[in-house]
Amino acid sequence: MRHVLALDQGTTSSRAMVFDAEGRVCACAQREFAQHYPRPGWVEHDAQEILDTQLACAREALAAAGLPAAAVAAIGVTNQRETTVLWERASGRALAPAIVWQDRRTAAHCERLRADGCADWVRARTGLELDPYFSATKLAWLLDHVPGARARAEAGELAFGTVDSWLLWHLSGGRLHVTDHGNASRTLLYSLADGNWDDALCELFGIPRALLPRLVDSIGVCGESAAEVLGAAVPIAGIGGDQQAATFGQACFAPGMAKNTYGTGCFLLMNTGAQAVASHNRLLSTVGWRGGGLSAYALEGSIFMGGAVVQWLRDGLGIIRHAAEVEALAASVPDSAGVVMVPAFTGLGAPWWDSHARGALFGLTRGSAAGHIARAALEAIALQTVDLVAAMKADGAAPLRELRVDGGAAANDLLMQIQADLLGVPVVRPQMLETTALGAAMMAGLGVGLWSSTAELAARWQAARRFEPALPDGRRDALLARWRRAIERSRGWAADEGEA
Repeated sequence: MRHVLALDQGTTSSRAMVFDAEGRVCACAQREFAQHYPRPGWVEHDAQEILDTQLACAREALAAAGLPAAAVAAIGVTNQRETTVLWERASGRALAPAIVWQDRRTAAHCERLRADGCADWVRARTGLELDPYFSATKLAWLLDHVPGARARAEAGELAFGTVDSWLLWHLSGGRLHVTDHGNASRTLLYSLADGNWDDALCELFGIPRALLPRLVDSIGVCGESAAEVLGAAVPIAGIGGDQQAATFGQACFAPGMAKNTYGTGCFLLMNTGAQAVASHNRLLSTVGWRGGGLSAYALEGSIFMGGAVVQWLRDGLGIIRHAAEVEALAASVPDSAGVVMVPAFTGLGAPWWDSHARGALFGLTRGSAAGHIARAALEAIALQTVDLVAAMKADGAAPLRELRVDGGAAANDLLMQIQADLLGVPVVRPQMLETTALGAAMMAGLGVGLWSSTAELAARWQAARRFEPALPDGRRDALLARWRRAIERSRGWAADEGEA
């Protein structure tokens, strides 16, 4: 029993990976699933499809590794965060489509609470912004719009969970209704100071406590899979939201270490140690992970549109056929020729938190071509990250010495060089880019003693390439100034047009 199974449930696909005791990948399986956009600003997933694809990947990965489930030491689960599922306890059936973290339908609810003066109180209690991004208003929306849901919730017939809870419920045959402290700290229902669900927050958002999962450590055995699901009962010993798991997989175990994940969105997390750091620049204070009853905290900046910008170039504009083509197209021009993209397709995340911002292209001329737009798209991903680092510095964080990177778009050499140039610090890409799944595996392996300590895990981390900044300071300052002008012009756009 020297292998760990990591279940990596993401925004656009489900994946399972088998790791050995050296942290090497033995097998991998991945399946995409449908994205649903029923109205402008709405994003939904079929919760059953999430479950089906994830379990199928788990079985495929075990088969590819030539391992029966009984030979697996532990299972680790990592998940798209904030996405909200409501289901029946009796049947395990989801009552409605899952509302995805990108969904903005509850913007008006958040604005009403903000108008009532709740934003500062909520931020002080949760470390989060009063924003549709998080789970509480999504759950309230489901309770108010699914017929009979609120009464059934108060009667204890229903269960709420982020995607980790949904998967663990079914993986355990309905015996586990749990979440870890890191995922819980993303719901707007969790008190950072108390390390528990908060009655006052539940009252504010109208959430019955009977819906909420039990809190467990991120690292440690919380239960086991049902034998009929994978073929054997396997300890479940690691749980982490995708960004917390990626930070763990990047071995950012010391305060001041930071990573950025370039996935559908971009998520920059800096370890702040044993104390939550309150942000004064609209970053998020969050639980990174918890083990042995002790939490490690992080400052986080969340960008809604990262790799999804490249998907839009492919699916919306049609200027590339495959996402991997964007690097060559962007490299076909020396710069963006003044074109600036603000990818606020679902509003702006940190540090702006503007639900009404909308995507925009500025600086277009008759000479603007597909290459310039592709280049502007990559620059936009990097520039949003620069804003997050600046906010962390303003919050008193130590100067960033290097940025560890992962996620699919981190394989793009041009993007990584642009990122180093615009940040002015080295960008370091590890040998293992799939750090989210690796982090879940590392948590689970620690939880069953396959690995002895985080120090042992840190010693295994290896860099594959280091990108050094090469842009003159004057040029960097000019690009940042132009970017901030574009941001200001895109903010509040939907509100000005009277959109929801």
